[in-house]
Amino acid sequence: MSDRWEIPSMKKTAVLLYPQFSEYELSVALSVLMQGSKPVLTVGMTNQPISGEAGLTCIPDTTIYDVTIDEVDSLLLPGCLDIGALAEEQRVVDFIMRIAKADTIIASISSSPYLLAKAGILKGKKYTVGLPKDKLGELGVFETENYSDNVVVQDGNTITARGRGFIEFGICLGKALHLDFNENWYRNT
Repeated sequence: MSDRWEIPSMKKTAVLLYPQFSEYELSVALSVLMQGSKPVLTVGMTNQPISGEAGLTCIPDTTIYDVTIDEVDSLLLPGCLDIGALAEEQRVVDFIMRIAKADTIIASISSSPYLLAKAGILKGKKYTVGLPKDKLGELGVFETENYSDNVVVQDGNTITARGRGFIEFGICLGKALHLDFNENWYRNT
């Protein structure tokens, strides 16, 4: 038996990155996580550098295959310039489904709720998405009757937002994770 107390480590927020991810959509969410001392784990489809839509290149901490699900309590997904490029990436959808089974908070902004819908996570849930409303039915994965015009929508453990709601989205994520942060940092008042 050890003489010292062991402090349990805080679970992490996994940030899924893919080619052409939208950097600005993550800015407030990442800042809120930092303020709340929440560990972040960047995750890629491979361990190769990933360039965002504005050219920021990130090297993921791990891959979708190597994430230890028990170490994660939340998943953050940015939108990307062309979500259609991920439409056939079943490995990404499978990863999202694995994370969702662990009863995690999933926060998805802009076009990325498409991946949640494809994974079946939005079934029976209110959501919003940064895709044209009139095209949602054509995609075959959205329950159009559950679509909301709100900029940010939280339904249970799922948070969705349109890209322009990135400030409210980050604040909503911080509150859902019960983090201690100053939301006035992001307000223009």
